[in-house]
Amino acid sequence: MVDYSVWDHIEVSDDEDDTHPNIDTASLFRWRHQARVERMEQFEKEKVELQKGVDECRKKLSECQKKMKEVALKETDAQKLQSDIEQLKKEEKTWKRKEDDLRKKEKNMPWNVDTLSKEGFSKSVFVKPENKEDREEQKEQKHKTFVEKNVKQLKRFGMLHRWDDSQKYLSDNPHLVCEETANCLVIWCIDLEVEEKHALMEQVAHQTIVMQFILELAKSLKVDPRACFRQFFTKIKTADQQYMDAFNDELEAFKGRVRERAKVRI
Repeated sequence: MVDYSVWDHIEVSDDEDDTHPNIDTASLFRWRHQARVERMEQFEKEKVELQKGVDECRKKLSECQKKMKEVALKETDAQKLQSDIEQLKKEEKTWKRKEDDLRKKEKNMPWNVDTLSKEGFSKSVFVKPENKEDREEQKEQKHKTFVEKNVKQLKRFGMLHRWDDSQKYLSDNPHLVCEETANCLVIWCIDLEVEEKHALMEQVAHQTIVMQFILELAKSLKVDPRACFRQFFTKIKTADQQYMDAFNDELEAFKGRVRERAKVRI
């Protein structure tokens, strides 16, 4: 699992509006994490309910077939039982389709640290300093320095619309392919929502999820994000409907969280 406590002391303010309070960055990571956890729990609930329906249908079908073989029935009873068997077979096919759909949905779920092996992905991509206090101070300073140096490039990336444009921009500016970019975009989204710039917030939210998908892909492959962002764009540009649905679901959930967070700040 990601150690969210490393961001506990990071504060990022909006340079363009000093009236906005500093953001508790740690809470942003936590609710991004919580959103993924909630969707995973919902998915697991669907799996359990589906399996329950499948088992119940197959049990009834087995019982009906057994009665047909073992009991001497009246013609009317036999006809009814046969009708029940045919209906249950149809239901069984329906459940089978639902099972297939759920497997496809699971296959196309976005990569994230909660769906990966805890043992295999428990370590950060970056090497952690031995001293915890030094590590936190370095993380904080790294984030602040990153924002100061790259604010214009971050905002440019946040305004892009097309997949090809985003890929080219990151190819030209590979230093943006990192966790700090995702953090800055999250904060910008909240600021925009507070300012009631809803359409612009939705645009930046899209780019936030793009970066989040890239970061999670990197974690799943155990590589630096800069080594796999092109792979993400290749996949998303040729994605089937279910993968796009997974991306859009993540995006909509994120926008909902942004709106909730903005209400707290207003």
